[in-house]
Amino acid sequence: MVPRNPIDRRRFLQMSAGAAVFASGCSTDKPPAAAPGTPAGTTPGAPPGTVPTRVVGPTDPVVAATEASRATTGKLLQYQLRAAPATLALGPRQVNTWAFDDAIPGKVIRGTVGDLLEVAVKNDLPEHTTIHWHGLALRNDMDGVHDLTQPPIKPGETFNYRYVLPHAGTYFFHPHTGTQLDRALYAPLIIDDPNEPGGYDVDEVIMLDDWLDGIGRTPDDALRSLTTDMAAMPGMTPGGVREFESRALGGDAGDVDYPLHLINGRPTADRLTINVPAGGRARLRLINAGSDTAYRVALGGHRMTVTHTDGFPVIPVEVDTLLMGMGERYDVIIQPTSGAWPLVAVAEGKGVTVEAIVRTSDSEATAAPAPGEQPKELAGRMLALTDLKAVESARLPNKTPDVTELIRLTGSMMPYGWGFDGAAFPNRPPIEIRAGQRVRLTFENTTMMWHPIHLHGHTFQVGDDPAGPRKDTVIVLPGQHVSIQFDADNPGQWMIHCHNTYHLERGMAMVASYVP
Repeated sequence: MVPRNPIDRRRFLQMSAGAAVFASGCSTDKPPAAAPGTPAGTTPGAPPGTVPTRVVGPTDPVVAATEASRATTGKLLQYQLRAAPATLALGPRQVNTWAFDDAIPGKVIRGTVGDLLEVAVKNDLPEHTTIHWHGLALRNDMDGVHDLTQPPIKPGETFNYRYVLPHAGTYFFHPHTGTQLDRALYAPLIIDDPNEPGGYDVDEVIMLDDWLDGIGRTPDDALRSLTTDMAAMPGMTPGGVREFESRALGGDAGDVDYPLHLINGRPTADRLTINVPAGGRARLRLINAGSDTAYRVALGGHRMTVTHTDGFPVIPVEVDTLLMGMGERYDVIIQPTSGAWPLVAVAEGKGVTVEAIVRTSDSEATAAPAPGEQPKELAGRMLALTDLKAVESARLPNKTPDVTELIRLTGSMMPYGWGFDGAAFPNRPPIEIRAGQRVRLTFENTTMMWHPIHLHGHTFQVGDDPAGPRKDTVIVLPGQHVSIQFDADNPGQWMIHCHNTYHLERGMAMVASYVP
């Protein structure tokens, strides 16, 4: 993922204002105040793309001071993680891919708010890598964006990630390098809140993924096809029009034709079974770890109660189905009646499903549902963003924004390129913010494709209503706009990008830069 070739490291550092940070920390120069109407990220009187000479970067003392101010439990959690080539069984298939510790998904990391997490990552891949802790407002130098918050982890090297777990919820981790996320390099990260009431008998992580690696081609092959051989791609008509379409996604549903979809690393041919005590309740932590696919999720014969989005609690809402973009997470509560029920995830607009089974403990004699069942709930009440209201404890204070900016999502399928405000990374100037400010960003989608937009290092309120849900990833549909607000309380250099792996690789990324 960006930054990566064809953008060379030196140019990236210059454009993101990180060169001074990595070389010698911060200078003493302070940019002049912007005149009214001056776009964020622009030094007044300077040409577009010019950035201030002083930024708050990962080696800045204020980053360490922010980390030191976090409340801690005094407990140290230590893990080792090895990224390496692996041969994995996906149902009847054996595939050669890259994975964490020869597993898909990788082993869950679990702790409590305030624990100190230490993960030693050994890179045995044939190329450099990093680990991004998706959704966490953690210290900047542990965020895992190579050449922005840390040097890349080269083959054969080990990097120690060490930070305090900042807030509770359902998260995951993955590389922030090239197309590596579209292999088996992902795993769940669960942070518990000791004060959460609970009230369920089963706590199950459900990771959804679209898969092609080792089945005829690799993710890098798919990227080359998108950029150099569009007309010959599966799923393309001779006129170059995508066949993947979804009304719920506003048109085009995706770019890549995946031969397989997985739940916890298992295809429908090898269905996962989730066992629930008779009369019991289960918390399902749904994570979309895919690279190009939104999933419509439903449990046959039942409704689901949504309790959290992107880690933060919402006022519970009951729905038949929900649609998840890449990088999004939803926690739902189910209470299955006696029997065996299909848990189905449809690759939205792509006409393929992957399934698991939810079985109660008193239904051993009940036959499993036949593969391929399409429960009526898939066409029932779908969760809307407007249905979600943050609980009182998760709401941001009601404040007037100090920084307001409109960001246009731009790009096209042919030629295959994406960006913000017509500029591919790193050519879109950074957004300048200062500690303590309230920041309001509006994303306007001018493309014909939907985009899940992800902000690093912060969680945001969706919309201007203080009760808007707290999230870190939000879908912006074609022709639509979404506004977010967040408090600038975590200094450093932070990425904002589309969480479609292939859109990110082709430039849909920018930086939010703290300045003094």
